[in-house]
Amino acid sequence: MLDVTTGIEPRQRKIVAAFAAVYLIWGSTYLAIRFAIETIPPHLMASARFLAAGAILYAWARLRGAPRPTFTNWRAAAVVGGLLLLGGNGAVVWAETRVPSGLTALLVATVPIWMALLESLRNGRRPAAPVIAGLVLGLGGLALLVAPGRLAGRVDPLGAGVLLLGSFSWAFGSLHSRVARLPKSGLLATAMEMIAGSVWLLLFGLLTGQAGKLTLAAISVKSLLSLGYLVVFGSLVGFTAYIWLLGATTAARVSTYAYVNPVVAVLLGWTFAGETMTLRTLAAAVIIVGAVALIIRYGSRRRAGSASREEAVSTDEPAAGVRRPAAAR
Repeated sequence: MLDVTTGIEPRQRKIVAAFAAVYLIWGSTYLAIRFAIETIPPHLMASARFLAAGAILYAWARLRGAPRPTFTNWRAAAVVGGLLLLGGNGAVVWAETRVPSGLTALLVATVPIWMALLESLRNGRRPAAPVIAGLVLGLGGLALLVAPGRLAGRVDPLGAGVLLLGSFSWAFGSLHSRVARLPKSGLLATAMEMIAGSVWLLLFGLLTGQAGKLTLAAISVKSLLSLGYLVVFGSLVGFTAYIWLLGATTAARVSTYAYVNPVVAVLLGWTFAGETMTLRTLAAAVIIVGAVALIIRYGSRRRAGSASREEAVSTDEPAAGVRRPAAAR
């Protein structure tokens, strides 16, 4: 039934609103992280964020009837949560002390590149030609960002290296989550990964002396509001919209957030944080986003074809499917 005022079906309006949430909210989390870590040590901030969001999601999942997780489930969540949140998000929050939020988002956008490489290694198959072109294009964009030269805007090499390692950890953790012995409920599994990841982040923060740098009286209102935004919107609202979209439309369409988020992050960083937008940044953004689009578009087609062939042979595939803990963004 059409809405007489807009001419759009209610379900279509929900899809548009959910995509807007995933595109804009997740794209804005990089700027929120930058503001949050101005007066809160990075790993302690991330730990507080995911502990709060994970506890809320865990309670919600259990109230909705999800069974009590087993020790095996918690052990799997500890591994996946460590890879995604300590390795992936932990790299992001630390790197943003050295790298602008927009450029951080561009480097994190390399996750599909790592995913394509890891999947090809796991399957023993050479990627399709468009995927290979995307890989080469993406590496070229990375080289443009970090290479020395006269073109202004080069990224801090150490920060870029940590972000690339973090992106690899996120990609590896995402692939491992497909076979890990997590609960069948994607909501419960993600909540457990957040809780476990928050513990890893806290331990790392304590071991690196970040507790000594935390002064409660020095925490600014802007940092506290940013932390609240990350918990409520980045982790809860964005995650709910993402999970709903996976059931409402195709995974390939949902995955377009991977190359929209960096553009949103660059624009927000330039507008609200005074981050420099140079010719080098713009050129690298176009190259990396184009590479990610190629990899997602053609890689998802190939995976869909492989999945349909495997389904005709076996029904023993893990139930995790496309589940990816969205809240780490």
